[in-house]
Amino acid sequence: MDRSIIEPGTFLTTNIIGTQTLLEAALRHWNLNPDDKHCREYRHGVKFLQISTDEVYGSLGESGLFSETTPLSPNNPYSVSKASADMLVRAYHKTYGLPVNITRCSNNYGPYQTPDKLIPLVISKCRLNKPIPVYGDGLQIRDWLYVYDHCSAIHTVLLKGVDGEVYNIGGNNEKTNIEIVKLIIKAMNKSESLITYVKDRPGHDRRYAIENTKITTQLGWKPKYTFEEGISKTIEWYLENKEWFEKVSSKNYSDYYSKLYSFS
Repeated sequence: MDRSIIEPGTFLTTNIIGTQTLLEAALRHWNLNPDDKHCREYRHGVKFLQISTDEVYGSLGESGLFSETTPLSPNNPYSVSKASADMLVRAYHKTYGLPVNITRCSNNYGPYQTPDKLIPLVISKCRLNKPIPVYGDGLQIRDWLYVYDHCSAIHTVLLKGVDGEVYNIGGNNEKTNIEIVKLIIKAMNKSESLITYVKDRPGHDRRYAIENTKITTQLGWKPKYTFEEGISKTIEWYLENKEWFEKVSSKNYSDYYSKLYSFS
């Protein structure tokens, strides 16, 4: 999301025009000759799955949860582009009959996440004993979902999802950003003196939280990993894969990082 504030056009092109391009490709295959036996077999089980985000719902107050019927109210270029893509997917289902599902997940974390995201960023700064940037007061709340749980939810929707339906995917792990930062610092035996508060980013939503009752009751999915298990595995993975982290932390990333924060 941070990158979309600096380069909104890139996200609008990728998430809106990119999604429309994929929908057109899917539709062309879907519209193969229905009288052809091979084509009929090909169409059976075909589905377009749009992986979206809880950010399309906007920001919650201190109470309440995002459900699948919560009105879309995106507050930044990234979430606008994702909400627009969701509407395109819905339109192709309603207009052309293309089988679709939309999933909206809470904040993911785990292996191979890019270094600009909160958890890998904090792990990296702790490892190097460098200042850890925290936006505003650090009390923004997110619902955290381990990436392997997200993958299993996607698989479940592909197999069992009702055509045209939206499914929220949440980990039932609401935590503030500063809680996450301090938890990682403690796990890595570092000092909280590394925490450095920086100016909050524009359009920073205060709280996201997912109501995942629909997918758990109707499709039988539930998260497998507790946050404690997931974060432990995540920290261990990044510490064991320093070369990967250094490889993806290119000069372009360093330049981008400097634009976001007042120190490097």
